[in-house]
Order: sequence, then structure tokens, then C-alpha cells
Amino acid sequence: MKESRSIFEKHEFEKKLENSNKLISSENFWKNKSEAQKILKEKKFRETLIDSFKDSVNYLKDLEEFYNLAIEENNKSLIQETVENIRNLKIKVKKNEIKCFLSKETDSNDCFLEIHAGAGGTESQDWAEMLRRMYMKWAQSKEFKSQIISEHKGDEAGLKSSTIKVSGDYVFGWLKTESGIHRLVRISPFDSGARRHTSFASVWVYPVVDENIDIEIVEKDLRIDTYRSSGAGGQHVNTTDSAVRITHLPTKIVVQCQNERSQHKNKETCLQMLKARLYNFELERREKENENKQDSKKDIGWGHQIRSYVLHPYRLVKDNRTSHESSDPQKILDGDIDSFLENSLFKLDA
Repeated sequence: MKESRSIFEKHEFEKKLENSNKLISSENFWKNKSEAQKILKEKKFRETLIDSFKDSVNYLKDLEEFYNLAIEENNKSLIQETVENIRNLKIKVKKNEIKCFLSKETDSNDCFLEIHAGAGGTESQDWAEMLRRMYMKWAQSKEFKSQIISEHKGDEAGLKSSTIKVSGDYVFGWLKTESGIHRLVRISPFDSGARRHTSFASVWVYPVVDENIDIEIVEKDLRIDTYRSSGAGGQHVNTTDSAVRITHLPTKIVVQCQNERSQHKNKETCLQMLKARLYNFELERREKENENKQDSKKDIGWGHQIRSYVLHPYRLVKDNRTSHESSDPQKILDGDIDSFLENSLFKLDA
């Protein structure tokens, strides 16, 4: 409990909560509705964490008394029950401790998640689709909303690329460490010789930028192309040029959207995605990390993977940054990735 207490002190949660309460009670609080909603969201998040922390401290004191009483009476059943309750409390405290790390400027925002198949044709394209399924299953388990913004299907199976938008509380904070190359090793279902194949796909996560973050987009810096949608979507698909692709000429960033029948709505979503990419680009530039990350994006293959998913000759998922691993790949691919996200957040804050 001491470690968790230091986390709360480190992030000054109670002080920030006091500041939020002062802002809420101010006369002009609702003048900016978007900013007001953001402050209320942050206030609720901090209140929940602080209340949970205080409850855990009180519960630990009760467990200590139960344990001492059980020792005095040599009640083995009560001792075992108390020890089990302490283990469960430790798990709960750790989850709250993880949430304390979600305090960066855009951690509370929704996010765009891009998946790109690496070299290897159908193998890598199938792997890209497996990853998209994994993240959408994770979002579903958290009752977050996920929406396919654009996709390019593989020639035979899978996806060449896909962009999804995930919406919910602190989605970007949870998923931000997933950016990087993901490696799959398995017996290929597309190989008649049943040989083992290694496939790669990249995942890049960007925060959805709200109106309070000023990102200037100059019209002359954009090249806007329209084309016919290629995915499912009703009778109008492939009959109108509703899909939109925008290229930001100075940075060469490309975004595209085809999930709406309206070209106007697709363009609006594209501009929202572009703001997110430009914001992330600027952060990387400031941190002097952009060059290395761009190099790794160009080579979706050996030497850059952040996580390996091995289905043959043994079964193991291992994160190369944290050394955290699981011997149940199917469980991970079905969206149970919380332990990997939590360990990555610990590592990021270390």
C-alpha cells in the first residue's frame, strides 16, 4: 500500500481534484461546454480513484485485524480466507495504480488505431486482420465503441491496412503503448506444405485531438482525392466516389476514410484523423524521437517487433520491452490484453 500511496502523491491527484472543483464552481464554467465536459470527466476519474484508494486502505486495516484474530484463535480456515482477500486486494490496488499513469494531456481522449500488413502477402495480411479483431474484441470487453474508418482488403484474405476509431474513457492512454511491430509465428493455413511462417504487421495509435488543442491545417498544404469505396456498406458503395483520401504535403502524412456514404462526412473524419497525426508528429519532433520511429515504420520486419505471438512450435506471447509473457496466445488474440497494457504503462512511467 505504501507504493500505491506514493503514486497518488506523485501525481498530486487530490490537489488536481481540488483545482477541478474550483473550476466547476466558477461563474463562467459552462461558457466553454467542451472544456467543461472534459473537466467533469477528469474530476469523476480522480474521485473514483481516490475513493477506491481510501476504501482499500480501510479494508486492509480490517483484514489485518481479522488476520491477527485468526492467528490468536489458530483458525486456519479464517487465516486462508484472509490471505486470499489480501491477494484480491493487491490485484485491485495494482489496477488503480496503473490508472494513475493515465494523466498525460491526451490520455483521456479517444484514439485512431492503424494496422498495416508487412511484407509477406497473404500471410501478413491475415495477421493484420487477426490484430484488428484482437483490438476490437478488447474494446468490446471494456464496453468501448470501435468503428472501422477505412480498410484495404488483401488480395486473397486478410487486410493490407485498416484504421479503426476506438471511443471510451482513457482509450488513448490504455492503447498508446501498442504502437510498433507485432510478429506472428505459426503453421500457415495458406501453405499446402504446412510449413512454419513468420509474419509482421505494424500498429500505430494516435489520440483523437479535441478542439482545445490548436492544430493549424492550411488548405494549400492538402491534396484531396476521392474514390469509390471498396468495402461493404450498402447499395451506394462502388456507385459514387464517396471515399476520401487526404495527403498533407509538407509531412507526407496520408489519411483516408470510406465508412460513410457521404463524401462530406468522410472528409470531416479525414481532417479529424489528420489533426491527430499532426499532433502526434509534433510531439515526436519535440521529443527528438521522430527519426527513429519513422525508420522503424519503413521496415515492418525483423529487429523492430515490440511483441511476438508464437503459435508453433510452442505457444507463447512475449512483449520484448517488458518481458511480460503469456502461455495462452488464443486468450490474448481474443482480446484479453490488459496484462500487456498494464506492464507497458509501468515500464513507460519507470
